[in-house]
Amino acid sequence: MPEEAGGLTGERSGGPVAVGGEPRASGGFVLRPWRAEDVAAVLRAFAPKEMSRQSGGRPVTTPAEARDWITGRERERAAGTAFTWAVVRGGEPLGSVSVSAVDRVHGSGWVSYWTTGTARGTGVATAGVRALARWAFDELGLYRLELGHRTDNPASCAVARRAGFPAEGIERAKLRYRDTRYDVERHARLATDYVNWG
Repeated sequence: MPEEAGGLTGERSGGPVAVGGEPRASGGFVLRPWRAEDVAAVLRAFAPKEMSRQSGGRPVTTPAEARDWITGRERERAAGTAFTWAVVRGGEPLGSVSVSAVDRVHGSGWVSYWTTGTARGTGVATAGVRALARWAFDELGLYRLELGHRTDNPASCAVARRAGFPAEGIERAKLRYRDTRYDVERHARLATDYVNWG
């Protein structure tokens, strides 16, 4: 995929630097920023009840709320605090990958990902996370990327491992959804770790 003209902007070592083009994904997937014309895709993605966790607990049930969600991602990108990408194949967004909590001092960031219901099990998340990680190391200059998942979510664990993020340990009762607390397994990947970007 050709690099985006002009690139993105971010910071490295406290000063402004040019951030290159969009991440490159494998398997026919393309990563690109979420766009205003993706409102319908965002609404479809957030329709399942369990997806409310992925929107920070804010509802995304109307076109206006979907536009707000997209605008929020654009603001984060402009501020250099988070970079969220739609994972697209054949022009259709099938998932999302993000690096947030970008810490320029320590060179770290937090990775998250989700896929639409129909795209689960098709390699969308793994391809997206691999591309995102490579981009975060190469273009943002980050050194450590972390992610976490509930211990009762083996599918998310499989994505993490396939994307080159080994498990580091369990964080007990880290997440609370309604009245239930969940243990979280932490995974991390360093820029110096070997991975077959494939």
